[in-house]
Amino acid sequence: MRTLPVLLLTTIALPALAEEIGCTTTEWKLIGANHRVCVYAYDDPKIPGVTCHISQARTGGIKGSLGLAEDPSQFSIACRQIAPIVVPENLPEREVVFSENTSLLFKETQIHRLFDAKRKVLIYLGISRKIIAGAPSNAISSVPVQPWSTTKGP
Repeated sequence: MRTLPVLLLTTIALPALAEEIGCTTTEWKLIGANHRVCVYAYDDPKIPGVTCHISQARTGGIKGSLGLAEDPSQFSIACRQIAPIVVPENLPEREVVFSENTSLLFKETQIHRLFDAKRKVLIYLGISRKIIAGAPSNAISSVPVQPWSTTKGP
């Protein structure tokens, strides 16, 4: 019986390992939080020098305020090199690097990292899915592994 509260606490939608940059209201609600789109920064834990920015729709109203609403499967991702990149030799070809629940049960947003060694490109694939229903929404961003200059412009 004790595992049920722990399970419910772990499924509440919180940005895991992400920093909230800001939110914009998309629809005003009389009662409860407004519907909004929020932007989060996420640093790849295995690839220092890469940051992804994820925008995601957040449901407001009473259910949204209580953490009981199911957020829509609407998001966007943009990843960039922000410092020198060194790809570890043992980096898996594909790996889930970020996962966040977007409803109380069974729906999540995942960011997968793939590495195209031939082209020296890191690929970040975002999917929003119901665990039991596949992947209806997805987005992609690529980061070429390039030399990083520490000199400033003219």
